[in-house]
Amino acid sequence: MTALQDLGEELVSQPKDRVMRVPMPEDVRDAILECQKIKDHEGRRRQMQFVGKKMRTLEEDEIAAIQTVIDSWKGASKAETAAMHALERRREKLLADDKALTDLKAEFPEADVQQLRTLIRNARKEQAESKPPKAYREIFQILKQLQQSKAKAPADEQNDDAEED
Repeated sequence: MTALQDLGEELVSQPKDRVMRVPMPEDVRDAILECQKIKDHEGRRRQMQFVGKKMRTLEEDEIAAIQTVIDSWKGASKAETAAMHALERRREKLLADDKALTDLKAEFPEADVQQLRTLIRNARKEQAESKPPKAYREIFQILKQLQQSKAKAPADEQNDDAEED
C-alpha cells in the first residue's frame, strides 16, 4: 500500500507532460494532475491520499508499466549526467594538455581545430584573469555538438544499411 502511495507521489512530483505520457487510466491521471495544482498543504495531503486510493485500484500489469516508465526516467537522467561529466572532463583535459586537441582531431576529423585552438587560448586567459568563462562554455558546447553528431552518425548508417536491403 505504501509502495503505491510512493509511486503516486513520484508521479505527482513529475512535470505534467511526463505524467501525460505514462500509460494509466484517466481517473488516476486526473487525480495526479489535480494534486499538482493544489498548493495548500492540507488540501494537497488529502489529494495525495486520494491519489493513493486510486493507485490501489490499478491492476498489477498497469502498476508494472508505470514503474517501468519511472525507472526509465531515472536511468536516462543518470546517463545524461554521466555524459555531461565526461564532456566536462574532456574540456578540462583540452585546457590542461595540448596533446588532447590532437586526440580530439583524430576522433572527430570534422572538428574545426583552429576555432578550438582559439577558444582554448581564450579560456586559459579567462581563467588567469578571472574573467567570465565565455570561451570555456563555448568549448563545452562544441564538444557536446561533436558528441551528438557522433551518436547520430551510427544510427544514420544503420538506416542506410536497412534501406539497401
